[in-house]
Amino acid sequence: MSAPDEADAATDAVAEIDARHLLCPLPVLRLRKALLALPSGARAALVATDPAAVLDVPHFCAEGGHRLLGTTPLACGARRYLVQRG
Repeated sequence: MSAPDEADAATDAVAEIDARHLLCPLPVLRLRKALLALPSGARAALVATDPAAVLDVPHFCAEGGHRLLGTTPLACGARRYLVQRG
């Protein structure tokens, strides 16, 4: 079995964005900035406490051609949004 190449490793890595305690539109703007720095297919995880992010992140993904892979509620009251760059 061969080791994964660098492209696979870059796709598997997840950029983490901490946007807790930031209000709309800042969480999505931080996500956008992070995704722009990543290659297509790379993933980013946004952690946000803003209640509007539940609507904003899926809308941002749909409009930007990105894929929302899932959301996870966290014990601290935040949500984690896993997004793959389109």
